[in-house]
Amino acid sequence: MTALLEVKNLTVNFRIGSAIAARLRGQPPPDLKAVDNVSFEVERSESVGIVGESGCGKSTIAKAIVGLVPITAGSVELDGQPLTEKRDKATTRRIQMVFQDPGSSLNPSLTVERTLAELLTVHKIVPKKEVPERCGELMDLVELPRSLLPAYPKRMSGGQRQRVGIARALALDPEILIADESVAALDVSVQAPILNLFNSLRRELGLTLLFISHDLAVVRHVSDRVVVVYLGTVMEDGPTEQVFNDPRHPYTRALMAAAPKFGVKKEPGKSALTGEPPSALDLPSGCRFRTRCPLAQDICAASEPELVESPTDAEHLVACHFGWTDPRT
Repeated sequence: MTALLEVKNLTVNFRIGSAIAARLRGQPPPDLKAVDNVSFEVERSESVGIVGESGCGKSTIAKAIVGLVPITAGSVELDGQPLTEKRDKATTRRIQMVFQDPGSSLNPSLTVERTLAELLTVHKIVPKKEVPERCGELMDLVELPRSLLPAYPKRMSGGQRQRVGIARALALDPEILIADESVAALDVSVQAPILNLFNSLRRELGLTLLFISHDLAVVRHVSDRVVVVYLGTVMEDGPTEQVFNDPRHPYTRALMAAAPKFGVKKEPGKSALTGEPPSALDLPSGCRFRTRCPLAQDICAASEPELVESPTDAEHLVACHFGWTDPRT
């Protein structure tokens, strides 16, 4: 059966600096590989978390799927059909995004009702006379009182603004909802209710969720499957509990070791990850994590590891020469 969303060998490059200046130097302008040969699938009604350090390419993957950045190579397919750079309204409605900062993603000059009504009207989701009632129903979905419909974003809290952002995405009746660091800008006390809201919306509406975060605890709470990304490429992909209970890539293990744990005091000066990530303009040969990896061997510099499935579970994939073995034994 065809997956609802399939990302195939996705590559997104950004041109760095002035093309004119580069020509004057007699050299082509450099390209930054924000996303490099990324592949994964999302089944209907599934929740997939994409996790990694800041700057690893998570948000660029999301924007490429939505169509906000051009794809350099590879493809994004919806129900087996490739998505083109120019998409019609019907296709656009099927994938919607909730952005990180609810303050800057909402128009400060529009009330909540106008924000929602504009989408419902332009896309002709419901007849014009039913727009006010549909706006109220969207507020009910995101657990906000209808009394906030006449309010402006500046009059609401961060959590309320994010709920309005979710309602705005739901206004177009999407099949896939992409949440890009959607709780990162919120207080910890507000994060849990928003995460619970995502889970309840999945159950009630049958939504497919792509949840992007650098916070492992958050990803574990809302995801059926986890895709671990480092420097624009996939390091590990598998069922959430399997990846958390038996992480096979050294980078995944390092991320989990770095995550704060309740009641466990971190030793001063001890870090799970050493050194800084290499520049995306000058990637290491072979495995791009090898410069920070405690298991690195000569083969890691000589060849880039492929994403290989576990000998015992085809759903668990790892891009590491020693993903299913230990070079120290």
